[in-house]
Amino acid sequence: MATSTARILVFGATGNVGGALVRRLAAGGEDLKVRAMVRTPRSADLPDGVEVVRGDLTDLDSVRAALRDVDRVFLVWPLGGGELTRAVVDLITARVRRIVYLSAIGVRADGAPAPDPILQFHTDIEQAVRASDAEWTLLRSGGMATNTLGWAQQVRERSTVSWIYGDGGRALVHEADLAEVAEIALLTDRLVGTAPEITGPSVLTQEEQARAIGSAVGRTVTWEELPAEEVREMLMSAGWSEATTDGVLQAWASTIDRPEAPTPDFAAVTGATGRTFEQWAADHAEDFR
Repeated sequence: MATSTARILVFGATGNVGGALVRRLAAGGEDLKVRAMVRTPRSADLPDGVEVVRGDLTDLDSVRAALRDVDRVFLVWPLGGGELTRAVVDLITARVRRIVYLSAIGVRADGAPAPDPILQFHTDIEQAVRASDAEWTLLRSGGMATNTLGWAQQVRERSTVSWIYGDGGRALVHEADLAEVAEIALLTDRLVGTAPEITGPSVLTQEEQARAIGSAVGRTVTWEELPAEEVREMLMSAGWSEATTDGVLQAWASTIDRPEAPTPDFAAVTGATGRTFEQWAADHAEDFR
């Protein structure tokens, strides 16, 4: 796909999307030089030929070292980047020709204040990327299918998912679809200056998602609706701030009356239909067994 040797740095290379992207790039042949920045190189299970370097987004020196001789970057950032977020983005965009940032659907291009802290986090990074001189693509993801891995222990132990808003519908996206679009954004000029919104191809309620996981593992998985206040306490006990918790709960609740709609962007970019949640569940069946 690349017309000359591309030197690519992938942040979050051991995560779901970053890992899928690294595997795609590693299969791209000698015209690609792929570097992965990870916190613990010894435990990073990455393909042969990928250069693995140790680093952390909260450590500017390690980011600077990882950027050496790189011309393209895929950036995925865990929520809660703190005060260094803008400094890291500025460091990256000052040193590379192209950046692809994994953002979220719901961010506005004009940088208007977001309705919740998570979208505001992505808004702030998007605005920093847009203000730079680098070529950019803002890869906006819908709800990720990998979020349902949070149900895995319940499914393994009880064949039940105990959670909230079982009637909420989302078009969850397979991480392989995000990686496929990210590869195109990195290696071609087709998506420069764009913000494609990538979802799965169809809407399933959360209860239907649980049943699809059951089908993938060969047994019935039931849904148990929890009170919203109980889940709120669970999230805050896990370290979520009150503002983030309430914003997320409100967003989740809204999917009951306004399910997340599929977008046409994956098909427009790739010419193919996105991978279904049922396919994702089959791909990850061992996580739930």
